[in-house]
Amino acid sequence: MDKIRLNRMKFYGYHGVFAEEQKLGQRFQVDLTLELDLTEAASTDDLTKSIDYGDVYARVQKIVEGEPRQLLEAVADSITKELLSAYPILNQCTVVLIKPDPPIPGHYDSVSIEITRARAGNG
Repeated sequence: MDKIRLNRMKFYGYHGVFAEEQKLGQRFQVDLTLELDLTEAASTDDLTKSIDYGDVYARVQKIVEGEPRQLLEAVADSITKELLSAYPILNQCTVVLIKPDPPIPGHYDSVSIEITRARAGNG
């Protein structure tokens, strides 16, 4: 399967379990792996046979910068559902949602959640 990757998209959102996180917000990063057949796009040089990165970014931005959620798992799952719904040619989507500098005891560079969802019938 062919893949499109969007790496380290940066957003500011209000997700987290602690009230301060939902009030003050924080930075988030998103890595995406989109799995689809790019044979026709490659042979025709036609964007309509692929997925527009700018449109993907806007859809992810709306979710990450949108409604506050407590769990990163919920945010990442919303992204996969949105993308699989929006792009019929997309077979599978992996989202890595990264929270730099999480407000937890100890020294952490970041925490992340990775979720993979496939279109029904594709595994």
